[in-house]
Amino acid sequence: MAGSRGGIRRGGIARLAPRVSLLAESHASLPAEALLVEGDALASLRGMPDGFVQATVTSPPYWSLRDYGISGQIGLEPSLDDYLEALAEVFAQVRRVTRPDGTFWLNVGDSFTSGGRTRRAPDRKHPVRAMKVRPPTPEGLKPKDLIGVPWRLALALQRGGWYLRADVIWHQPNAMPESVRDRPTIAHEYVFLFSKSEGYKYDRRAFPGVGGRNLRSVWSINTRPRPEAHFATYPEALVQPPIALTTGPGDIVLDPFAGSGTTGVVALAGGRHFIGIELNPAYLDIAERKLRSRPPDAPAPGAAVDADRGDLGP
Repeated sequence: MAGSRGGIRRGGIARLAPRVSLLAESHASLPAEALLVEGDALASLRGMPDGFVQATVTSPPYWSLRDYGISGQIGLEPSLDDYLEALAEVFAQVRRVTRPDGTFWLNVGDSFTSGGRTRRAPDRKHPVRAMKVRPPTPEGLKPKDLIGVPWRLALALQRGGWYLRADVIWHQPNAMPESVRDRPTIAHEYVFLFSKSEGYKYDRRAFPGVGGRNLRSVWSINTRPRPEAHFATYPEALVQPPIALTTGPGDIVLDPFAGSGTTGVVALAGGRHFIGIELNPAYLDIAERKLRSRPPDAPAPGAAVDADRGDLGP
């Protein structure tokens, strides 16, 4: 029911479970609303019913890149296998709560081996990247190796039952510079499209390329730094195509790593319900402020599509 809002509720899964169940049963007849679940993603998902989410759009913490400073965080596991296993367990629960015709969009970046270094000194260009502890180099890899985390995770999820349908390249024209001289600067990340079943909800007309052509798989979208948010924020323009293509008004959109709430902003703007899970209460504060400040009938920011190059732009 686009253009109306049923409120924003926040709390642990024990408190919000009845509302989640109500959404699961009656979401099509209720005004769009947001449920912000404060807590661990795996435990929170386990408290939700089967088969009610239409689409999940998320970006989990990347491995060995950031220390978010909160107990229970994902991304600082002592081994790469532990990290992949932790996410595979979360996304198995996402698959359980997804409708048979539902989808899952995953944005994840790569990282390099630590080369035996146990910490990362501040980078003058990116002081926030400093880390007091870094996981060791994974077995079988060498110093300075690109780890290939996105594809390792994607293939693990494929083995877990998800259908891997597309690997979208998020090209970042304003990519942050790096202090490296022996390789190209990284200016892209992956957005994988998974489905729960062979057939699934996907309306290519909802977000076509220029001239009505099918949307291409390389999206050029600038990053959008937000001073009040943490550094893992992805832009609304990256979330708009997935939500438009694989959900409709009244459907439920999930983000188990909600961060500053970008997925929720786009979902509510399009008349979708949103369930966001976030471990860090400070990030959930930001998400709640963003969701409350957006008027209920505000359209999602538009995006122009160049079908010949597959570009998306603000």
